[in-house]
Amino acid sequence: MEKILANRYRLTEQIGMGGMAIVYKAVDMRTGHNVAVKVLRPEFNEDSEFIGRFQREAEAASKMTHHNIVNLLDVGMDGENRYLVMEYVQGKTLKEVIQERGKISPPLACQITIRILSALEHAHRNGIIHRDIKPHNILVHADGHIKVADFGIARIANSSTLTRGDNVMGSVHYFSPEQARGEGATAASDIYSTGVVLYEMLTGRVPFDGDNPVAVAMQHLHATPPPIQSLAPDVPPAVVNVCMKALEKNPANRYQSARDMAADLRLALDDRNARPNEEELDVHLPKPQIAGREENTANTTSRIRIRNTQKKKRRNLYLTIIISLAVLAIIGGVGRIIYHRIMTTATVPDVVGLDLSEADQILSREGLNNTPVYVNSEEYAAGQVFLQNPEADSVTRKGDMVLLTVSSGPAAVIMPDLQGAPYSEALSMLNGIGITQITIERIARNDFSPDTVVSQTPAAGETVSKEQTVLLSISGGEAVVPNLINLTLTEAESALQNSKLVLNTTLQYVDTEDASQHGLIAAQTPEADSRVILNTAVSLKIYRCTATSASTEIEVTVPESDKDITVRITLTAEDSNVELEAVSYICAADAYRTQNVKLNLPDGRKYWYTIYLDGVQNQRVEIN
Repeated sequence: MEKILANRYRLTEQIGMGGMAIVYKAVDMRTGHNVAVKVLRPEFNEDSEFIGRFQREAEAASKMTHHNIVNLLDVGMDGENRYLVMEYVQGKTLKEVIQERGKISPPLACQITIRILSALEHAHRNGIIHRDIKPHNILVHADGHIKVADFGIARIANSSTLTRGDNVMGSVHYFSPEQARGEGATAASDIYSTGVVLYEMLTGRVPFDGDNPVAVAMQHLHATPPPIQSLAPDVPPAVVNVCMKALEKNPANRYQSARDMAADLRLALDDRNARPNEEELDVHLPKPQIAGREENTANTTSRIRIRNTQKKKRRNLYLTIIISLAVLAIIGGVGRIIYHRIMTTATVPDVVGLDLSEADQILSREGLNNTPVYVNSEEYAAGQVFLQNPEADSVTRKGDMVLLTVSSGPAAVIMPDLQGAPYSEALSMLNGIGITQITIERIARNDFSPDTVVSQTPAAGETVSKEQTVLLSISGGEAVVPNLINLTLTEAESALQNSKLVLNTTLQYVDTEDASQHGLIAAQTPEADSRVILNTAVSLKIYRCTATSASTEIEVTVPESDKDITVRITLTAEDSNVELEAVSYICAADAYRTQNVKLNLPDGRKYWYTIYLDGVQNQRVEIN
């Protein structure tokens, strides 16, 4: 497969599929790096529950940057496709490794568990509970690095997963007793699940299994796992003790932090590889054998002392020189290091609470880049930064990336009841909840005051996205179009005014040979007796008899200009304030500036013509 997502990520192959998302291996065409792209399944694009879970995963991942966690790189939408971009881990899942090996040696199992706990300690400090620790979510890189994946994700119920409302209880073989009871997961729940993973690595099997998820859940609540040493006799007792403490039914009896469990695992490893202390070492040094007569002992001793004194002086001199050179080298090296650090390090500024554009400017001044991750938030205004990683005052390198979690406003809102509300008030209410895509249609209604909402789509009480377009039907009042046929233009204007309608100022003409029809209304749109909104413009056609029609020719002069100028000429009768459109044209920049224009007068009344240049009145002249 070769599909480009968001004009940036080229999807090359599908590498995973979960309850609500499909995972692809992809190439970031900007950097050339391999990445993993998680795309929400198309069937959930309109499902607010799954969209919320997907966004929570992004929010959880954005709070963490850790070498044992699969890091979030980007979040976005391409059309209707919601996606997360994570770092790509080339390797296998821990589940695959266990299945291949059967068992994992105790030292290696402990080291893997310590790295899982390191990731959990970082997550728990950031207020994130994984809720679904299992070997399937532990990635083993080809170079041996351990990465914990799927932080914050909520999986849908199936044969191996139980849920209760919106709270994912975790995969049945790995979840804690409190999760089996339907209680909320805590940090202690993640530690229990880690204990299950350690048990499986050591023994090659999970502590509890059964024919169905409920049977497995009941064992988590009441059963005792088979003893580890009965399945794997080579596991040291100290490691067994750590694992069984993590698997305590009562959360209060387990480790109270991932750090504590990791510390005990390190001690267990040290106990297994303990070395004898200095007191237990039996040190035998050869004693000098002194020969010769007693009388020579003093002389010999004297010579030895002289030689030893000379050697000691030489050693001291050499040592002084060496130390001096070393100190100079260290001073020089330290100076270079300090200079290098000053020039290449940066202190991360605090940009939480700022608008994204402000945060970007401040970070740029410090030599730092940033990647915004947009997350729906009810609490923070759209465009506002409400989390950053690394945190403020952290020391990092210039050019490093700061991950900014930016509010995109609330994910969904409840449509208010707008019927009967004035249009301006309805507009304010919609804007207040983040809806800005609003379409208006005016309809003829006499049972609603003009400019009030008659109906709305979506209906009141519906849950909608703030990006959704809302259609408002607004009352335009109601008027009945009078019959204007065979009236004069003066009479027609009066009749329209009385009906709270207006005249379309662009008149059309119907030529006739009958002089008696000249100046009378020949046709109208809308037709007589039509029900329309107030102030609707009615278009008229007027009879014109060439033999009796009046016209005049005027000279129009346009000032010199290097731009085109729009010329518009209107006619106004002596007993009317309606400006009828007569002539309109564009005088090009290189055109002759003076033109003769013919004006046809609709009837025999006295008229004035007004000339507008680019919309500005230039002159108003009475027609003789």
